[in-house]
Amino acid sequence: MSAIIKLLRSAEYLTSAAEFSQCPADSGVEVAFAGRSNAGKSSALNTLTQQGKLAKTSKTPGRTQLINFFQMDEQRRLVDLPGYGFAKVPEATKLRWQRALQTYLEERRSLTGLIILVDVRHPPKEFDLQMIEWAVHHNLRSHILLTKADKLKSGAAKSRLLEVKKQFSNYPELISVQLFSSLKKQGIDEAYKVLNLWLGAENNATQPNANPSDPA
Repeated sequence: MSAIIKLLRSAEYLTSAAEFSQCPADSGVEVAFAGRSNAGKSSALNTLTQQGKLAKTSKTPGRTQLINFFQMDEQRRLVDLPGYGFAKVPEATKLRWQRALQTYLEERRSLTGLIILVDVRHPPKEFDLQMIEWAVHHNLRSHILLTKADKLKSGAAKSRLLEVKKQFSNYPELISVQLFSSLKKQGIDEAYKVLNLWLGAENNATQPNANPSDPA
């Protein structure tokens, strides 16, 4: 586990892309973080990398308007995707974000897995389901973080976890689910195991888009 922690701690901002053409070279492997606005993407990235200010956090939904890349080494990256269910912005801006996001998801060969963040207080919503369905269609692994688990009592949080696991039980090789809280540092070790597998932290060589089974 120490290898993935060291790797994540080394993450630093690389670049941002407003259009797919502005993304860095499509080599190595990268894991993207996706979720509705205000689902806790930036907080999760900061918690998992043990860096308080790697990704900018805001109480205003929709602040992540670009595809933000963070490099850990020459072959491994984390990606903070624009939140879906965007903030109140002009329609033209919203469409531009959506096009860039769609193209990235469809054409980025180095994308090896999606961390999808869902507020545990609510069932997965339309955009969450669309993202998960897209990933299944493209045979891309997804790991769902049920965020803000500290906001619910333990029994209610575990019930939501079982509910979501059952919802996606037809795809055990592609979809895994866990509870997570950035505030209480809950579920960090479980998330590290997934990132360790996807990023090949224990190995010098990585195989982009290889999809071994993940435990749910």
